[in-house]
Amino acid sequence: MTTVSTGKSPSGKNPLAAAEAADKKRKIAIQVGVAAVLVALVAAIGIGIAVNKSDSDTESSTISAAQLPATGGAVTETGTVVIGNPDAKVKVRVVADLQCPACKQFEAANGEALAKAAADGTASVEYQIISFLDRASTNQYSSRAANASFCVAKSDTTKYQSWLQAMFEKQPEEGGAGLSNDELITIAADAGYTDPAVATCIEGKPYNDYIQQVTQTTLQSGVKSTPSVFVNGQLNQSDAIFTENGLAAVIADAAK
Repeated sequence: MTTVSTGKSPSGKNPLAAAEAADKKRKIAIQVGVAAVLVALVAAIGIGIAVNKSDSDTESSTISAAQLPATGGAVTETGTVVIGNPDAKVKVRVVADLQCPACKQFEAANGEALAKAAADGTASVEYQIISFLDRASTNQYSSRAANASFCVAKSDTTKYQSWLQAMFEKQPEEGGAGLSNDELITIAADAGYTDPAVATCIEGKPYNDYIQQVTQTTLQSGVKSTPSVFVNGQLNQSDAIFTENGLAAVIADAAK
């Protein structure tokens, strides 16, 4: 026969109630402990996030600084590479994409005229290399070539026009794979850019984001095609830009 307990201890206290009370106290103690741990954990996470954010901000700032070319001198804040005396009476600005076939034609026709004008002080020449033709290659050649432009310009502008001529001479056809980074490094080395930093720069593409920014800003400014050639701020739409040494006469007239 099973005896049913009344639930009371000899002392008259209900042991179940006592157990429940003790359990309740234990649960409260556990909850308080868990809450304390959670508070500490949240605080730690908050501090971690703040530290990470600070580190991230610092890293972002460092990366951003690395992507931007040095201002003043050969490379301007607007992303142009200046060749020649920046105070020359005539200022020529050439907007080009290194994947652009028409830009190759322009360089073949007037590259020497621009080099001569910059060398003799008649004009300063600003090259603004943009990259809107990534779609014309399978490996973002336009952006990589534009990055290489900054790499060599920051190293030494005295070889820049020779490098540019070689780049256009070896321009890949649209629609296929563009030149590889190794080929870009070889072209730079053949143009006299033997500093290992140039090869590292071409391989690492530190200017990629900056190039996209410059491209967008340039197109938003009203440039509708490449090459776009400006002489003293005025867009030149004459046949001179595709006529052999045609710009020589235009520069000479502007210098009078």
